[in-house]
Amino acid sequence: MAPAAPRLVLGLLVLSLCCEACKKVIFHVPSELEADTLVGRVDLKECLQSAEIISSSDGNFRILEDGSVYTTSAVSLSAEKTTFTILLKDIQEHVQKKIYVSLVEEEKRTQTQKTRHARDTVLKRTKRRWGPIPSVMIENSLGPFPLQIQQVQSDTAQNYTIYYSASGPGIDQDPKGLFYIERETGNIFATRAVDREQYPSFQIICFATTPDGYSPEVPLVHTIRIEDDNDNAPYFTQDFFEFSVPENSKPGVLVGKMIAEDRDEPFTLHTKLKYRIVSQDPSLPPAFSLHGDTGVITVSSPQLDREMVPRYNLLVEVRDMAGQPFGLCSTGTAVILIEDTNDNAPSFKQTQYETRVEENRVNVEILRLSVIDLDEPGSPGSGAVYEIIRGNDDRSFEITTDKNTNEGILCVVKGLDYESAKQRILVIAVNNEAPYMLAPHSQQLSQSTSSVTVHILDVDEGPVFKPCHLRIDVKECEEIGTIIGRYLAEDPETGNSEGICYRIPPGQCNWISIDEKSGEVRTVKVLDRDVGEMRRGQCNITVLAIDRNGKTGTGTIQVVIQPGNKNYPRIAKTDYIMCRDRKPICLTAEDGDESPYSTPFVYRITDRSLASLWKITQHNDNSVYLSPKGDIPFGIYNIPVSVIDNGGKAGENHITVNFCDCVTPTECGMIRAGPAGNVTLGVWAILAMILGSLLLLLILITICGCCGSGVMHRHVTDDCANHNLIISNTEAPGEEVMDHNIIPLQNTSDQGGYGIKTGDQQTFEMVKGRGQTLESVKGGGHQTLGSVKEGGGQAVMDTCRYSYSEWHNFTHPRLGEKVHLCRQDEEQKHSEDYLLSYNYEGKGSLAGSVGCCSDQHEEEALDFLDQLEPKFRTLAETCVKR
Repeated sequence: MAPAAPRLVLGLLVLSLCCEACKKVIFHVPSELEADTLVGRVDLKECLQSAEIISSSDGNFRILEDGSVYTTSAVSLSAEKTTFTILLKDIQEHVQKKIYVSLVEEEKRTQTQKTRHARDTVLKRTKRRWGPIPSVMIENSLGPFPLQIQQVQSDTAQNYTIYYSASGPGIDQDPKGLFYIERETGNIFATRAVDREQYPSFQIICFATTPDGYSPEVPLVHTIRIEDDNDNAPYFTQDFFEFSVPENSKPGVLVGKMIAEDRDEPFTLHTKLKYRIVSQDPSLPPAFSLHGDTGVITVSSPQLDREMVPRYNLLVEVRDMAGQPFGLCSTGTAVILIEDTNDNAPSFKQTQYETRVEENRVNVEILRLSVIDLDEPGSPGSGAVYEIIRGNDDRSFEITTDKNTNEGILCVVKGLDYESAKQRILVIAVNNEAPYMLAPHSQQLSQSTSSVTVHILDVDEGPVFKPCHLRIDVKECEEIGTIIGRYLAEDPETGNSEGICYRIPPGQCNWISIDEKSGEVRTVKVLDRDVGEMRRGQCNITVLAIDRNGKTGTGTIQVVIQPGNKNYPRIAKTDYIMCRDRKPICLTAEDGDESPYSTPFVYRITDRSLASLWKITQHNDNSVYLSPKGDIPFGIYNIPVSVIDNGGKAGENHITVNFCDCVTPTECGMIRAGPAGNVTLGVWAILAMILGSLLLLLILITICGCCGSGVMHRHVTDDCANHNLIISNTEAPGEEVMDHNIIPLQNTSDQGGYGIKTGDQQTFEMVKGRGQTLESVKGGGHQTLGSVKEGGGQAVMDTCRYSYSEWHNFTHPRLGEKVHLCRQDEEQKHSEDYLLSYNYEGKGSLAGSVGCCSDQHEEEALDFLDQLEPKFRTLAETCVKR
């Protein structure tokens, strides 16, 4: 039966099919099998990743953890087919899987393949001899060499002479010469042993050719797998492992994990490792346990005491082959340090102490206290924290810890008074920085305390201020010399202030002074929070009190300047331009005072007439919107706005709004009155002046043309009107007149008024405040339309038409005055009706078109217009201001 073993290896075939169970496996074997013969290998992890129990339903077969199937005794296939079941169980996951194994006699393979389903093309046999299964070679094989491991043959060898050859790793590539193939037989041989860890497998290419070079077969890729041999012992990844665990830990607490590796083939018994503790130092009592499969170390004893055993050394062994005695093994060391916990309370070395200190001494050390603690020195579990739990109600004492010696340092932080108490008794307790962690089954820890008796020694002491720190609040901008408080000191021996004088040492802020005898505190300057060093708003001043014996005491006065309401709210921007879209103007006020004397502000228009035209709408605490209430004329408005702050202080502001017929503010310029009363005329004002001049010129020409020769009367006949008036139904804006006789007004600086220059004529000026309307440069006499060349004030009548010179001298000064008056009303405000566009008003309309251009002072000169017919009346009324 010996020759059957290589035939079994060469003839092994594994077929896996999915079914209701995990899978089915078919092995093709000889009819006779010896004991301990490898039947085949099943991939167990394909069914169950972690199987804790692997068993066979047939006792003649045993299953290893890597899936290898071996016979336990000699087996003879009595029938053509033998079956058994492999059972896999995972206890933790409660999973159970079955694998059905069938053994088929080799001679029946062809018949079995014919009965399989025709669509199973993967298992269809074509030229089976040219495609053998992968070869297997045992690692570190002892030979004899050359060792045959496989044979490849072509089915065409029955008809042709076939020569075999091969190439690839192990043949003509590194490692060269490891394998070769016989040319005539196709047998593959190995020439020496192979290390699987270096070369786990080889893939060679086999060729079949005829003597003339013809290749009846495609090149065959053949795999030679090196089967692992347990030739590597497991090893730990570190020379030693160091872990730590707190003392008094409960059983089961994780300490650490030891890690080992094995270079043999993974997922086989050769790399299945088992851990165990070989020894523990100190050996008693056993304190730790080790998980055999994972290498995890846990606490097994609840009595880990750092004060008893601060360190453990464990010798750990790791062995492959699942820990079987024939497995390879190695050892490693684990060092476990026991961490300290605060399971020991500190205690005083003495329970009573006595000490002495002079009265009024401060920040002086008077005693040191020591404690004993068994925990690790320098750790939070041994660091002492001292506390005065009784006798320190006035906080006169303080105790701290010296980090170097762990002693308690008792100090006096407030002066003690012998007259009040001759001794003080303190009770001091001690604890640790870390909280206590009691050991299992231990009693509650008690706090250690100690009493300290402090004897106070009497000394002669200086005056004492009461209180030692005085705060004085002063209103801002108080007058110099105002008494703002009084600061007195007492002699502790007598209990009164007699014989004590007061002084402020130099080098401090000089806001106040103190009376040497009475202790009255006065201001020495106006305290203004906006000036210099007073911007801080407060100042601390040290005051000295000196008794008759020269003893001194000190006190502190804190002067705090309280904000006052000293500033008026003021609107930052006062000039605005508003276009025809009447977009509201945002007014924002500023106040230099602080709360509560600043915002919110209250805005109010103080002028009643303007308040009826404009309205104020609140925006936020310091801003409002200014907008017109309804349709108002274009012009410049000077609006007085009062702003009242939260303290009741009001500030008067004048807002100048140029309500302009524009689209954007850049189209309009603000019209401002200069210091000398100068007036700057815009484009529309000049156009209105020209239109008014043309209108008056038309009236005068019409009147003169209607009068015949003889004396001029103020009666105008209907004929005269009819022949000189043209009916017009449209009143459109006039065109700009570029006459050389009509030019803009120019400033006459020496007279403070305005004049009109016309060609070669004389200049007429308007002078305000003299009670005269026009003043002629010629003779200074008042002239009207009826005045003539020289008559000493008597009217010399001429024909109905005057000369051009007389007409020119009369009209141009009047036009200049009228244009000036058109720009302002009685209150020197901008007139709002001289620049308007009019549509057709209808025949005989009584509405005036240019109401501001009439003569207020000399209406009697135009009374004749009342006698005109209705057609002329509408035009004539434009010359009379109503």
